[in-house]
Amino acid sequence: MKLKDLQDLVPPLLLAAGLFWMGLGQARAEAAAPGAPPATPPVAPLATPPTVKADAQALFGQHCASCHGAQRLGAMGPALLPESLARLRKQEALKVIQNGRPATQMPAFGAQLLPAEIEALAALIYQPLKPTPQWGAADILASRSFDATSKTWPSVPQWKADPMNLFVVVEGGDHHISLLDGDSFEVIHRFPSRFALHGGPKFTPDGRFVFFGSRDGWITKYDLWNLKIVAEVRAGLNMRNIAVSGDGKLVMAANYLPHTLALFDADLNPLKQFAATTLDGVQSSRVSAVYDAGPRRSFVVALKDIAEIWEISYDPKAAAIYDGLVHDYRSSEAIAKDGFLNIRRTLLAQPLDDFFFDQSYAHVLGAGRPSEDGQGKAELGQVVNLDVRRSIATLPIPGMPHLGSGITFDWQGRRVLASPNLMDGLVTVIDLQSWKKLKDIATPGPGFFMRSHANSRYAWVDSMMSSTSAKDTLTIIDKQTLETVAQVKEPGKTLAHIEFTKDGRYALASVWEMDGAIIVLDGSSFKEIKRLPMSKPVGKYNVWNKINRDEGTSH
Repeated sequence: MKLKDLQDLVPPLLLAAGLFWMGLGQARAEAAAPGAPPATPPVAPLATPPTVKADAQALFGQHCASCHGAQRLGAMGPALLPESLARLRKQEALKVIQNGRPATQMPAFGAQLLPAEIEALAALIYQPLKPTPQWGAADILASRSFDATSKTWPSVPQWKADPMNLFVVVEGGDHHISLLDGDSFEVIHRFPSRFALHGGPKFTPDGRFVFFGSRDGWITKYDLWNLKIVAEVRAGLNMRNIAVSGDGKLVMAANYLPHTLALFDADLNPLKQFAATTLDGVQSSRVSAVYDAGPRRSFVVALKDIAEIWEISYDPKAAAIYDGLVHDYRSSEAIAKDGFLNIRRTLLAQPLDDFFFDQSYAHVLGAGRPSEDGQGKAELGQVVNLDVRRSIATLPIPGMPHLGSGITFDWQGRRVLASPNLMDGLVTVIDLQSWKKLKDIATPGPGFFMRSHANSRYAWVDSMMSSTSAKDTLTIIDKQTLETVAQVKEPGKTLAHIEFTKDGRYALASVWEMDGAIIVLDGSSFKEIKRLPMSKPVGKYNVWNKINRDEGTSH
């Protein structure tokens, strides 16, 4: 190959590699001493010269398609679709293309592409594809990879630490996973993850395997004991979260795009797809969430655009399903569907975007969201009984409760739920027998995560959704008095997502910055014990607490 040919190849290869990092999320300001120059040069206004008209599609085909696919559906790099880039503002996309991003594979292209070309590429990736792309059974199967040697790997941890007190830390800043010893608070291993992991990782009952789900549809099965990837598959193009069955044998993925649920076995072999539609098939919906209801041996599913909640049983002896009204199911007067791995529908007054199980798993406590056109607002939360298949009560919670991050505990002889709120600075406590509100506890600002532990007297809640400086504050609540007893602050930063050690003695908090950290705090005195630098540690998950469904953590 001639030197000139190599030179001609350099710009497209650099851009193809660089756009892999476009979806890293909105960049936060780099920490610097007063008066120090910024870590990256400021973005110059991009004005399109009147004589230049960039062909965005041609530019994408020339520079980006080899990495992201000709239809922007992703290949080596992530999908570049509006659904996948929801967290990246257009101005930030321009900044990333023009200036690159330090300490990543994204180089600066401001000197190589005209301003009009940069603007055209940034505009293109926010345009919906028409027709809406599909991702069917053949696509899923073709995407799967599996390490056949994994069947021979040792069945004991290949490192020295308590495998039940292991923390899996998701570092969103540079897309890595750190495995943290919950006794010594030292990192055992660190490895790269898929783009933009979304939702908490899920574990098998023995704690050996963990499953990660990414925003652009990939599921990764990882062997924590041998520190290796077992299998990967792409379940969809834009995925909300995944769930693992209580026996560890099944994995379910909830997709925004396409409108489907995808079911896999434990080695990520595809088993079944469920179209997220009404019974008559007329209306389809994005899938908001799927969670495992282990004691019921079923998956429970929330739909974004249809007022139904689904239960899909993985019990081979599940009762038959009768869609619609039946006078007497015992007389076989209607045609039934097999109850195993089929949809049991509960009709609701409004869609549920987020939900929570009570300790019995017989009830789903859910809340909707305001309409996306801004014309409507969410109604009060609902209590849905999965056995009678109907809503039995409303929840007196104002604002926008984040029930998926709620916790339960005993208070004065009764079981209660405490939920943070995405809109208001408060925690609402609900009696789980009467469904009545017991108290609103004020916090400095709206919060996202609330955590506790069965062995801890205290519940911790952040204010990370606040538009003010309150996002730097964790509020600590006494679960017996329902009063605030302390606050922990990280001035000028975002402090969020508490997770406890296996015994509940220590609480780990995240500093949600690119140059962030995990802070280890004493669970009783609230004093800092240790600090570990991390790249935007968006979440940390203790194996023991997760597989034992501790009352203080999300399930």
